Amino acid sequence: MKQIASGYVSNRVLKLNVGFVLAHGPGYTHETAFDVPAVKVADDVDLTFLRGSLRLSRASEGVLVQGALILGVEDECYRCLEPVKREIELDVEELFAYPPSAIAEFSIGEDAMLDLAPLLRDEVLIADTYGVLCRPDCKGLCPACGTNLNDGPHQCAEAIDPRLAKLRELLGDE
Repeated sequence: MKQIASGYVSNRVLKLNVGFVLAHGPGYTHETAFDVPAVKVADDVDLTFLRGSLRLSRASEGVLVQGALILGVEDECYRCLEPVKREIELDVEELFAYPPSAIAEFSIGEDAMLDLAPLLRDEVLIADTYGVLCRPDCKGLCPACGTNLNDGPHQCAEAIDPRLAKLRELLGDE
């Protein structure tokens, strides 16, 4: 596969020509496999890889896409902001409407191209809402100076909020 100068393959690999599936009657199925290196799904979603297989089934309303995909995502720890590589296992079952419908979330255009990018983008963004840690005991960043507390001992003259100074006196840490 040809790679673009930015290190990603073209996101055209996520566009499937399903004209032959639409030409058959309801009940026709076709299996397709993915083993794609880094691909830019959207402006805000990049995948380090995409693997798996999908079954495309002709239904009277369009094409039913079912299967299991494994997506590689480079994220950042929500405590310390260090990069974290992880895999998202995605079970796909979505109906792509044909002909295009205003009420359908996903549809197949008149050119018979089924674009997986919007579905993958939605699923990655949903998976990201849970946040990810670089390790279970991540200490995060120092609130005063921003130093990564996982890197070792930290000496920071953290200013005490004057409203909490009396509490510090109670602890005996002057």
